[in-house]
Amino acid sequence: MDDSTNPSPESPRPDTPADAAAAGQTGPGAPLNGSDAVNLAAEQAQQTAGRNIPGLGDLPVPDDTANLRQGPSLHDGLLALLPLIGVWRGEGQADTATDGQYNFGQQLTFAHDGENYISYESRIWKLDDEGKPAGADQRETGFLRISEKDEIELICCHSTGVVEILYGEPITERAWQLESASTMVTATGPSTLGPGKRLYGLLPNNDLGWVDERLVDGALHPRMSAQLKRFMG
Repeated sequence: MDDSTNPSPESPRPDTPADAAAAGQTGPGAPLNGSDAVNLAAEQAQQTAGRNIPGLGDLPVPDDTANLRQGPSLHDGLLALLPLIGVWRGEGQADTATDGQYNFGQQLTFAHDGENYISYESRIWKLDDEGKPAGADQRETGFLRISEKDEIELICCHSTGVVEILYGEPITERAWQLESASTMVTATGPSTLGPGKRLYGLLPNNDLGWVDERLVDGALHPRMSAQLKRFMG
């Protein structure tokens, strides 16, 4: 993943889906109350509750599951990240130094096997001007953990030749913020990738919004963001 090129710091930056999630709103709307959130989740689960990622089923350890209704129970140490478990699909926007601005599709998977970590995978594909798939783009894989001090850890490996360690904490029960602590780039990776910050959050409609910001000329600028709907789990 390469560094971003963005409007000048003086230009106002529009709220991203994850920004709205962290603020507990979507645009001018008020957050969903608890009863409505439960009802909406139950309604959506009619479409997603029976789906799960495939497993081989022949290992001496549990298969990964992206569905809290199936497989081993989520480890107690990960309950602060429970709402993320699932497979999410949707679209987003990118602004990178190499490819400029473009839209993309994404599948984001948070799964577990009962141990004290969550596996993470992101697959992104570019979209053309008509919103149709136009070829594979970036991939990420990694693991989420929570330390004994309740600090969230993300070990993230990018297909472009970057390995990052990010630390963070919950902002609310439905939003999580992480910041780069260490970024290593391979000899063939992006030479100008700066440290960054990520924000994940559930919107009032239970979509998952996220934004990745990178340090450019001393200021953080949004590089990628997306709004995803639950597809499994």
